[in-house]
Amino acid sequence: MSGTKKGGVKAAETNKKRYGKDFYMKIGAVGGRKTGVKKGFAANPALAREAGKKGGKKSKRGKAK
Repeated sequence: MSGTKKGGVKAAETNKKRYGKDFYMKIGAVGGRKTGVKKGFAANPALAREAGKKGGKKSKRGKAK
């Protein structure tokens, strides 16, 4: 039943039985800690602005209205 709401509920129950009731809280906390590392444009907003400027100049759509 994967891909259905019923299957998702069943999978959630199985995960809670195997790994404990706080399974989703644990994996959510891990994801929250990992977002502290800034990479790419998030680390350098000036670089993002320059890249956007270049892309805007090359755009074939025309000016925004």
